[in-house]
Amino acid sequence: MGAKLGCNLLVGLCSMLALGILYYAPGRITLQGRGHISLYDKQGFILQLDSKLPLELIYEYNNSREGSCKPGFAAAKMTAIYPKFSKPVPIFLDPNYKKFSKIGEYLLPFGIKSQGKILDTVLSSTKSYGLGEELESLSCKTCIIVGNGGILSNKSLGHRIDQYDVVVRLNAAPVKGFEKDVGSKTTMRITYPEGAIQKIERYEAHSLFVLSAFKSVDLKWLQQVVFNQTPSSSEGFWKSVALKVPREPADIRILNPYFIQEASFNLIGLPYKNGQMGRGNIPTLGTVAITMALHICDEVAVVGFGYNLSTPHAPLHYYEKIMMSAIKKSWTHNIAKEKEFLVKLVKGGVIQDWTNGICGAKC
Repeated sequence: MGAKLGCNLLVGLCSMLALGILYYAPGRITLQGRGHISLYDKQGFILQLDSKLPLELIYEYNNSREGSCKPGFAAAKMTAIYPKFSKPVPIFLDPNYKKFSKIGEYLLPFGIKSQGKILDTVLSSTKSYGLGEELESLSCKTCIIVGNGGILSNKSLGHRIDQYDVVVRLNAAPVKGFEKDVGSKTTMRITYPEGAIQKIERYEAHSLFVLSAFKSVDLKWLQQVVFNQTPSSSEGFWKSVALKVPREPADIRILNPYFIQEASFNLIGLPYKNGQMGRGNIPTLGTVAITMALHICDEVAVVGFGYNLSTPHAPLHYYEKIMMSAIKKSWTHNIAKEKEFLVKLVKGGVIQDWTNGICGAKC
């Protein structure tokens, strides 16, 4: 019934276009003598989402060998559903960060305004600013973002996760003891001071430590970590922070704050608040990581995403016994708006959700 209605609507629109009753311009259809019917939502995403390949991409990807990495696929699909998407963005800050104008006028966490001195000090010591020679030499990269949701439990996805070129983990979510469900490979762990692993023995042997800075004290903490100094004060943090990170400076990175800016203002549509952090305008770290992956990865998958509040006794995280009912309304995040964005990515075939927690049967 729905397909028949869609076909009839399309035929009707084409007939009206042919008769000159309807006019088309990029992004809108205008009825003669009346207003326009937009093809896109407020953020710029196409309204009619599906995971089918657009005609222009069928020739390029339909004949790809099954299981092989498809170069540029995620960016092509993202552009198909969100034409404003622009891929070339530095993943980590490097000494040339001042040339990237999109972050220069914003304070943390959306930019680097007023942080030049400390950034220069830290970056001059880390001296490494990429994913590493081996990964950067790949002509096609598959990436998976491992969320911390309880939905990961008992799925036995560990082996599948480890097959990806880039495995991204978040905050202090443990690996040891949970390998069957979450895998054992970690390419990078994105965190902030309050979310970082505090027990040294729980760190993986090899991975990049990536700071996502939300406030100026976060960068001061990172500076102390890089120079192997014990943080002198807990002032400015909302909970205890790691006192030491067992990583050499060459294994430490600073995530480009543009990904927070892009996710918040452009993709999700959270309140602008004069470009400053405020109530309900900070995306979760998981969504920031997905936004990053769309810029650096050819194919993107996620696991462990999605909170089902209708199951209050389900585990909130895969590694602890806290229940879903523990979720309180967040001051900084807007989970409902964020979910709308993630559903668009799944429905549009931009990302694959292996635990099916983002939109469930709706996709």
